[in-house]
Amino acid sequence: MQEPGSVQQKIACAFSTQVRDEPATKRANQSFRVLATGDLSLKALEADIHHALATEKVDGSCSYVTKYKDLPYLWARLDRKPTKHAEKRFRKFQSSKTSTEFTWNLDDDFRTVTDSWIPAHGVVQINGRLQPDENGHIPGWIPVEKGSKPYCWHLSTVDYDTGLALVLKPCSENNLLEITTVPLMELLEQTLELVGTHINGNPYGLGSKRRPVHFLISHGSLQIEKPLTLNLRDLTAWFEESPEGKVEGIVWHCINGVLIKLHRHHLGLQWPVPDPYLTARPLSINVDLTKYECDLETKSSFLVFARLNGKQFDYFKDIPWEDTEN
Repeated sequence: MQEPGSVQQKIACAFSTQVRDEPATKRANQSFRVLATGDLSLKALEADIHHALATEKVDGSCSYVTKYKDLPYLWARLDRKPTKHAEKRFRKFQSSKTSTEFTWNLDDDFRTVTDSWIPAHGVVQINGRLQPDENGHIPGWIPVEKGSKPYCWHLSTVDYDTGLALVLKPCSENNLLEITTVPLMELLEQTLELVGTHINGNPYGLGSKRRPVHFLISHGSLQIEKPLTLNLRDLTAWFEESPEGKVEGIVWHCINGVLIKLHRHHLGLQWPVPDPYLTARPLSINVDLTKYECDLETKSSFLVFARLNGKQFDYFKDIPWEDTEN
């Protein structure tokens, strides 16, 4: 469905865009806004977006499952970013609006990363040297190892001793979602979104300060069932008026592997929204740990959902997080 290890945030917008000199509503430090115009982009047309699979764009932290030390591991998104001095030069160049191309010093302009870091698939290389993208970043991944405090919420969704991951996925009946355990081996070479209490301001209202919860969602797994008309007026109406449209955006998975997106911000619409569609759906919980010998950390989301094992809720948002036992 997608190139393994690719970074979904870099995919093209479905429509042609225009840049306005006004502060962005999505990124606090961005001095411009990108808005969609009325025409499908050339890349979307070339990828045959009219026959693509439309899926929900989930607001989380991009993650990846691949092997590390010969075992399946969860990897966190980590871009190599410019040093402060190089960033200052780059921003000055951007504001000058000159037609010349910015020249990076690839040896000195980027912060160092650990030896375990790997570049994302699709990062351009010239003469074996990784090239930064249009934002001045080199997208990549770092393995989430045991005891890693910066990635404790990633760690709360995996258990390397049992080889399991905590995943939300759709069931085949009645719009039902399920939170369950999935072997990491089954997720190899997939990218996923980490969502939860401490991710991106928690737009889905998951868990609580006392009971934080996090889980993974495979990219492309939440399909949009009703056909969407590919014009801005109808899509804007869908986002504003349809319960199914209370999502961060749409990602179209095209037959040739290209990913095309449309974010609410491209239409001048706000995100997050009250009662997002993800948590307005019924949920079944299937997290049975009795058959495993687990030595889980207290922050593990497995423990929270294991206490709710076998229960079903009419609405995801109605789970009484504070009532789960210690």
